[in-house]
Parts: sequence; C-alpha cells; structure tokens
Amino acid sequence: MHLGTLLQPGDTIGLIGELGSGKTTLVQGISAGWGSLDQVSSPTFVLINVYRHFDSRRLYHLDAYRLQGPQEALELDLDAYLEQGPLVIEWADRIQKVLPQNRLWVTLRWVDEQQRDLLIQAYGQRYQIILDEFRKLVFGVR
Repeated sequence: MHLGTLLQPGDTIGLIGELGSGKTTLVQGISAGWGSLDQVSSPTFVLINVYRHFDSRRLYHLDAYRLQGPQEALELDLDAYLEQGPLVIEWADRIQKVLPQNRLWVTLRWVDEQQRDLLIQAYGQRYQIILDEFRKLVFGVR
C-alpha cells in the first residue's frame, strides 16, 4: 500500500514474476495505497484496467502476458496513459524495449503459499527517490 501513496502521473512500475508470484496482489496493494475507488482484477484478457481516484485521477494496470511483443505494446499508446496517470505493468519484461528507461522494476518470486520475495530496482533519479521513500515508510530507515 505504501508504494501507491508515492505515485504520480508518468510513473512506471514494471512487475516481473512467474504465474502465482503475486503480481496482481501487489497491484491491489499499490492501488489501495494510491486511493483507488475500484476493485483490482487481472487485466490478462482486457489488457488494460483503469482504476479511478475520487479526484478523477487514473491509475493504469497493463498485463503484457498476451502481447506478442514490444511492437504490440507500442500500438497501445502507452505514452498517452502515462500522461494521465501512473502505469503498473505485469509481465513488463516482455515489453521492456518500449518502456521508459527510468522506472521502478519489481521482481517477485514465489517462496511458499504465504511468502513472496521482492527485489525492487530503481532506474533514474525519480525512482531512486520513490524507492528511498518506500523503504522509509516500510522499514522506518533509508
């Protein structure tokens, strides 16, 4: 939830992990922290879900699993979404070539039924600030 409070329009978060690693569950927490009014569900078959905030902002949730590659992602006009709100992308590694170089990259690994391992990498100054603030919110330290 804490990560969602830090997001602004134009922010990109890429999620990577096998089936069942918790990508959609993580988006549920991000969306709740961001202040979404909507229930989060996997956009695997619709490709992009849009979640509303009470002040009319939007959070975009893309699932790249069914995309045939980066070119197909370009056809979705990701820049238009980023102008309007943050974009969280499941299976982001499949379209990495067309994503902004500056981003937050989250790798999820299934440990057991109740536990996941997360590796969060910041690319770019804005995302390093987000990561530092996130650590501070979660752990109370930098």
